Amino acid sequence: MENASRVPFNGTKEQKAQLLETIAQLRDTKGCLMPIMQKAQDIYGYLPYEVQKLISDELEVPLEKIYGVATFYSMFNLYPKGKYRISVCLGTACYVKGSGEIYSKLQEKLGIEGGQCTPDGKFSLDACRCIGACGLAPVMMVNDDVYGRLTPDDIDGILAKYD
Repeated sequence: MENASRVPFNGTKEQKAQLLETIAQLRDTKGCLMPIMQKAQDIYGYLPYEVQKLISDELEVPLEKIYGVATFYSMFNLYPKGKYRISVCLGTACYVKGSGEIYSKLQEKLGIEGGQCTPDGKFSLDACRCIGACGLAPVMMVNDDVYGRLTPDDIDGILAKYD
């Protein structure tokens, strides 16, 4: 598994102890992998390589299986989320009106792919399907702030608000 995140892993001893306690409690339960992974994500906010490796070692389950589960289910995040979580709607109305260009421009400006976080932990970028603001298409959100009728030229000004 390639560790594509450029954000360094900063897990604490307390987080590790909490995860190890969860593993100890659930290890003998049939089907324990998913609940352990869900708890790990609750503890760390995402499932970095280091956490997947710990689960793999403790349960004696191949790391590839842990990674396979983490990438199959959309509820799991392999990368941390930024202080400012950007979501670009790629639903039909937004996409037809240019949200793909908005998404590409954000990837370029932030230097990250969708699902990733900037190295400083400031921004993360995700695509979503519909936020219910089709009349404002194309739309993106930064945390709870909604921006509509966007063009790629609007991106710099919006990002500057979050410095």
